[in-house]
Amino acid sequence: MTLVRNPAVAGTFYESDPAILSNDVQGYLNAVENVAATPPKAIIVPHAGYIYSAPIAAKAYTMLKPSKDIIKRVVVLGPCHRVGIAGMALTSADIYQTPLGAIKVDHSFDKTLLALPGVQVFDDTHIPEHSLEVQLPFLQIVITDFDFIPIVVGGNDAEHIARVLDAVWGDTETLIVISSDLSHYLNYTQAQTSDRATCLAIEQLDAKSIMDTQACGRFPIQGLLTCAKRRAMTVKTLDLRNSGDTAGSKDKVVGYGAWAFWEPQP
Repeated sequence: MTLVRNPAVAGTFYESDPAILSNDVQGYLNAVENVAATPPKAIIVPHAGYIYSAPIAAKAYTMLKPSKDIIKRVVVLGPCHRVGIAGMALTSADIYQTPLGAIKVDHSFDKTLLALPGVQVFDDTHIPEHSLEVQLPFLQIVITDFDFIPIVVGGNDAEHIARVLDAVWGDTETLIVISSDLSHYLNYTQAQTSDRATCLAIEQLDAKSIMDTQACGRFPIQGLLTCAKRRAMTVKTLDLRNSGDTAGSKDKVVGYGAWAFWEPQP
């Protein structure tokens, strides 16, 4: 029997109608002018409702276009918002469904990952979680065909998350996606100050400098930065804005950023 994880936020965070959703995502991507000659190995992207954060996320997803036929596996790590978990949660689902179709869950690494500290199968945290789901329509539009490793991350040690990333790292066929928003509900000026500090820490691959109020996905970000520093990766900031810049007021905003990471070239 095939176990399907159905969309939790289609119709709220993004359109549930496939034609409208596809048109929306294409519009966000088409609004980005520059595409990287060398696609990144990993990206950090936001996960709010599309009217707020999709213009920022599109800056990273557009860079994947040159590798649309090369990427065959996408690993997405995002924080839990609804059902808490200590550690990291895999899913027993075989399919993640979106309005744009079904995505096969890759279980080939489950045995390896479950042997690592803090990793378990916990479907309850996957079922309502939006941080992974909102990335999928972008991935479905940009990448020709791929399997999916979804990992929901609770409170964790950066090194434990880095070990999980190392286990699934692969080569050019594997893309790493970290889903995170930045500061929450500060005023516009305060948010800019906080988000610039987070941006600087990411640019410097400084996992320890990202505090708990700076990013809801700070744990997966810290895990990626730990990997990136060890692998001597380069990082580029693609966008740094907040909801006051996109579709909201400036009194209480949420921060968004997009970053791309490259491994050293041989």
